Amino acid sequence: MSKNWIVAVAAAFALLLPIAALAHEGHPHRFLGTVSAVHDGQLEVKLTDGKTVVFALDAKSVVQQGRVKVDAKELKAGERIVVSALPVPAGKVMTAINVQLRVPAPAAATK
Repeated sequence: MSKNWIVAVAAAFALLLPIAALAHEGHPHRFLGTVSAVHDGQLEVKLTDGKTVVFALDAKSVVQQGRVKVDAKELKAGERIVVSALPVPAGKVMTAINVQLRVPAPAAATK
């Protein structure tokens, strides 16, 4: 009877393993950092851990400041951003889905 139980557990794992592997595919990852450079449709970002990552910017990439869409030309070196992108195989460039710029603090009211 214990042999049947082991076979049943092994079969259950074999059936559930592909489902667990697919559960993490297809969702964007978020990268926090500072813009190093923007050129030729690519965004270079120095992450908070010191690594540099390059993202492709295409027609589907959305650049926002708060909830307002802005042009990719608003991206300037030294600016802090959050980039959402889908993971790709090693050696390929990720395409940015969303680039979020920091919203400037409201000006202090003067009397």
